Amino acid sequence: MVENSQEPVRFRLDLSYDGSDFTGWSRQPGLRTVQGTLEEALETIFRRHPPAPRLVVAGRTDAGVHAAAQVAHVELTRQQLAALVKPSRGHRETAVSSDPEVQLLRRVNGVLGAVSDIVVHRARIAPEGFDARFSAVWRRYEYRIADAVAHRDPLQRHRTYWHHLPLDVEAMDATAASLVGLHDFRAYCKPREGATTIRTLQDFRWRRDEDGTIVAFLQADAFCHSMVRALVGACVSVGEGKLPAQELTRLLEQRERDNEFKVMPARGLTLIRVGYPEDGLLRFRAEQTRARRRLDGEAEAEGAVEPSAADDGTAGSSAAV
Repeated sequence: MVENSQEPVRFRLDLSYDGSDFTGWSRQPGLRTVQGTLEEALETIFRRHPPAPRLVVAGRTDAGVHAAAQVAHVELTRQQLAALVKPSRGHRETAVSSDPEVQLLRRVNGVLGAVSDIVVHRARIAPEGFDARFSAVWRRYEYRIADAVAHRDPLQRHRTYWHHLPLDVEAMDATAASLVGLHDFRAYCKPREGATTIRTLQDFRWRRDEDGTIVAFLQADAFCHSMVRALVGACVSVGEGKLPAQELTRLLEQRERDNEFKVMPARGLTLIRVGYPEDGLLRFRAEQTRARRRLDGEAEAEGAVEPSAADDGTAGSSAAV
């Protein structure tokens, strides 16, 4: 249990979702979003103990983008915490019912439903200094393509883009490697006014799985808006033979976006992991990221509207892809 205090208690939530039927992460009036659905569940749980809790996410994903390992945090007031662990009427208190982490997990998933396109896998009291968005040090995505020579599995159709031409995976992988590093990715982003497009792309590679599916893996400190799907689309053009590999590095240096390649659909994109430093460095990392945000402006992730993990759900601080 947490120490007696009037300060709110911050919980870390680890969750996954099928983004097919969501208009992205961020709450939008009249639209079904991941944030909106989760916050409605929290509002239901704490309807007698306002205010309704609000979520902060590691990377705001775009419409149709999935997440296998998204991270968010929520703060509960002491009154909400007490209500959470209070035994239900007619039931004696048990070790389970008095554990706020177990109760929050059980109640949120209970409101979401037994067959839901969002599942919260873990709820725990966050370590001191933890911020889901600003403490993150990297975001990792994968993009799946079934080209003309791959086995097209209808059970994977919501998370795999079906491409009508065969692709040269070796050429795509070599091209991806040439883009790794600290660069200005303006040619592969939708720049936002006042926001930086400088990112460190830590890993970018392609492989073909046993069933023939082509999978891209990308990891960066953060992604600009649409950056992941643009990078994937550029490599696909190389794999089709439409663009020479050196053209991608030229565009990188040119820092101007053009129509030489297309931004790929959201369906094949999944946020697969968010990385954080050890607990003792969480506060420092969050302060460091906030300071950079103030200097660089608001940067966004794939499909989101704030810094973090773009395109994908991450950007300069946390964006969407």
